Amino acid sequence: MTNSINPMSHCMPVSPDLAQRALNEGNARLVHDYRPAYHLAPRAGWMNDPNGVVYFRGEYHVFYQHHPFDPNWGPMYWGHAKSRDLVHWQHLPIALAPGDEFDRHGCFSGSAVVCGDRLALLYTGHTWLGEVGDERAIRQVQCLATSDDGVHFAKQGVVIDAAPDAAIMHFRDPKVWREGEHWYLIAGARLGDQPLLPLYRSSDLRTWEFLDYASRGGEGDGYMWECPDLFRLDGQDVLLYSPQGMQPDGFERLNKYQTGYRVGHLGSDWRFDGGPFIELDNGHDFYAAQTLLAADGRRLAWAWLDMWDSPMPSKAHHWCGMLGLPRELQLRDGRLCSQPARELTALRQQALLAQGTAWWDGQGTQPVPQVGGDLLELEVHWDLAGCADGRLGIALRCSADGREETLLYYDAQLQRLVLDRSRSGAGVDGQRSVALAPSREALLLRIFLDRSSIEVFAADGSFSLSSRIYPRPDSLGVKLFGSADGGRVAIRNAWRLGCGWL
Repeated sequence: MTNSINPMSHCMPVSPDLAQRALNEGNARLVHDYRPAYHLAPRAGWMNDPNGVVYFRGEYHVFYQHHPFDPNWGPMYWGHAKSRDLVHWQHLPIALAPGDEFDRHGCFSGSAVVCGDRLALLYTGHTWLGEVGDERAIRQVQCLATSDDGVHFAKQGVVIDAAPDAAIMHFRDPKVWREGEHWYLIAGARLGDQPLLPLYRSSDLRTWEFLDYASRGGEGDGYMWECPDLFRLDGQDVLLYSPQGMQPDGFERLNKYQTGYRVGHLGSDWRFDGGPFIELDNGHDFYAAQTLLAADGRRLAWAWLDMWDSPMPSKAHHWCGMLGLPRELQLRDGRLCSQPARELTALRQQALLAQGTAWWDGQGTQPVPQVGGDLLELEVHWDLAGCADGRLGIALRCSADGREETLLYYDAQLQRLVLDRSRSGAGVDGQRSVALAPSREALLLRIFLDRSSIEVFAADGSFSLSSRIYPRPDSLGVKLFGSADGGRVAIRNAWRLGCGWL
């Protein structure tokens, strides 16, 4: 795929102004069938990881990995958007562009922090030393850029020019935070096939002291831990990261890569002692999560709502990639629970169930014509008492001809909540699921539908399932269905949602 300004090139750095012009041209050619109405997505071109999420001068800023010239991954820029309320977003000019000696082939992921009255970006400068795409010969260094206005950034150069071990080439994704008088930085690194998380300390964001490896991977832990984030929550330390190379295990870790966490303690020796790795989201598309400590003390998180090597039909529409909804994180019974940010209720435009809850406990299918649409928030309630066999659930984005539907159901035999996108539209398929306690008699879900995504929050945020779907624009129906012996399901509330873009 090419455009009139710049052919796809992994080696050709260009100016932010030229990239901005490419976005303007690409935006004019977009096809909007799959374009999200209230999720963060690029104006045109490619998006992946959220890079820096930060609260600065009364506004939330989200940066992201971005290739503005093409809807495929390429030399990485930093895209940028901001919001006052976590609901309504405004695109800003590209924040970082590759091209200097230290970031010649990409401004890879990192983080954003407020330093005095300035905004600072810490990011990985990437250079191919051999053939483009040959990861056996690369150089990755950690770099700094600063801004007085939060929009225009000046590069300050390299601040960490090598990993602690000279044999490490993969060394990226710095996450920075302040504690007391010092700044701390944790990054992902790979020594052979062992993942490492080097931890650093600084007093000025420019000179960094290596402390130790906060964590090291062992057998079965994969070969690289990307996008690490280490934070204090509800009196405990949480290590959040995105491992590559972990193998599937039953219903777990079915995506190519995962995002998950361990709960534990960062000791005075700078080493993290934590529990088992737990996936943060069990859907098809969730990666590279990064968190922000909001001004009111909440821990918020964003993630890339896609997965490497997944079908991405929107590429044919001149854009690709989106971020998930901002989530509030809490620790409960040793699990990191996530709920949609409370501000998102402002998206609700129209209540669709004037008559209140209507239970469905029959065999077969019951259409719910008053609840159809592609921009919806639903509260769905299962009464599982006595449900010992069969399935009970809801079908979303159903087509009139019966060929398309996305299923969300309770499987009584497996005692699992299942998201099935086998007939969810162009290119996608497969199931993802989470286990429910055998004693559970009721289940309440919050479901968010955008034009090419579904996000499900279950059991008061204890579980979530986030996936991309690509149904036709006219596949808008909603149905309740059942083949279970016992149990009932109902839509308790439903709202049509508005647009989140300014």
